[in-house]
Amino acid sequence: MRQDVMEQLRSNKELIEFVRAQPHWYRKLSRDPRDIYSAQIAALHHYEKTIPHKVQKFSNSVQMASMMMHMFSSMNSQS
Repeated sequence: MRQDVMEQLRSNKELIEFVRAQPHWYRKLSRDPRDIYSAQIAALHHYEKTIPHKVQKFSNSVQMASMMMHMFSSMNSQS
Protein backbone atom coordinates (compact mmCIF):
# COMPACT_ATOMS: atom_id res chain seq x y z
CA MET A 1 0.00 0.00 0.00
CA ARG A 2 1.23 3.50 -0.72
CA GLN A 3 2.86 5.42 2.09
CA ASP A 4 0.49 8.41 1.88
CA VAL A 5 -2.54 6.12 2.18
CA MET A 6 -0.98 4.38 5.17
CA GLU A 7 -0.36 7.77 6.81
CA GLN A 8 -4.00 8.73 6.31
CA LEU A 9 -5.10 5.42 7.82
CA ARG A 10 -2.79 5.83 10.80
CA SER A 11 -4.03 9.37 11.42
CA ASN A 12 -7.63 8.14 11.78
CA LYS A 13 -8.00 5.41 14.41
CA GLU A 14 -11.53 4.44 13.40
CA LEU A 15 -10.60 4.23 9.74
CA ILE A 16 -7.69 1.86 10.35
CA GLU A 17 -9.89 -0.31 12.60
CA PHE A 18 -12.52 -0.35 9.86
CA VAL A 19 -9.97 -1.42 7.23
CA ARG A 20 -8.65 -4.13 9.55
CA ALA A 21 -12.18 -5.40 10.18
CA GLN A 22 -13.03 -5.42 6.48
CA PRO A 23 -9.97 -6.54 4.52
CA HIS A 24 -11.58 -5.99 1.14
CA TRP A 25 -10.99 -2.27 1.74
CA TYR A 26 -7.29 -2.94 2.26
CA ARG A 27 -7.15 -4.70 -1.11
CA LYS A 28 -9.22 -1.97 -2.73
CA LEU A 29 -6.98 0.79 -1.38
CA SER A 30 -3.87 -1.10 -2.45
CA ARG A 31 -5.18 -1.21 -6.01
CA ASP A 32 -6.63 2.30 -6.15
CA PRO A 33 -5.46 4.74 -3.45
CA ARG A 34 -7.99 7.32 -4.65
CA ASP A 35 -10.71 5.22 -2.98
CA ILE A 36 -9.64 6.51 0.45
CA TYR A 37 -12.61 8.92 0.36
CA SER A 38 -15.00 6.02 -0.27
CA ALA A 39 -13.40 4.09 2.59
CA GLN A 40 -13.91 7.08 4.90
CA ILE A 41 -17.58 7.29 3.91
CA ALA A 42 -18.03 3.54 4.43
CA ALA A 43 -16.38 3.80 7.85
CA LEU A 44 -18.75 6.63 8.83
CA HIS A 45 -21.69 4.45 7.86
CA HIS A 46 -20.22 1.45 9.67
CA TYR A 47 -19.72 3.40 12.91
CA GLU A 48 -23.04 5.22 12.40
CA LYS A 49 -21.51 8.68 12.48
CA THR A 50 -23.28 10.18 9.51
CA ILE A 51 -25.69 13.08 9.96
CA PRO A 52 -28.81 10.90 9.45
CA HIS A 53 -27.53 8.51 12.12
CA LYS A 54 -26.92 11.38 14.53
CA VAL A 55 -30.38 12.81 13.85
CA GLN A 56 -31.91 9.38 14.45
CA LYS A 57 -30.07 9.02 17.78
CA PHE A 58 -31.19 12.50 18.83
CA SER A 59 -34.77 11.74 17.79
CA ASN A 60 -34.74 8.52 19.79
CA SER A 61 -33.45 10.39 22.85
CA VAL A 62 -36.15 13.04 22.54
CA GLN A 63 -38.80 10.36 22.08
CA MET A 64 -37.56 8.52 25.18
CA ALA A 65 -37.59 11.73 27.22
CA SER A 66 -41.11 12.48 26.00
CA MET A 67 -42.30 9.02 27.03
CA MET A 68 -40.71 9.42 30.46
CA MET A 69 -42.35 12.83 30.95
CA HIS A 70 -45.70 11.39 29.91
CA MET A 71 -45.26 8.46 32.28
CA PHE A 72 -44.32 10.72 35.20
CA SER A 73 -47.21 13.09 34.52
CA SER A 74 -49.68 10.18 34.38
CA MET A 75 -48.28 8.84 37.69
CA ASN A 76 -48.73 12.27 39.30
CA SER A 77 -52.30 12.62 38.03
CA GLN A 78 -53.22 9.21 39.48
CA SER A 79 -51.97 10.15 42.96
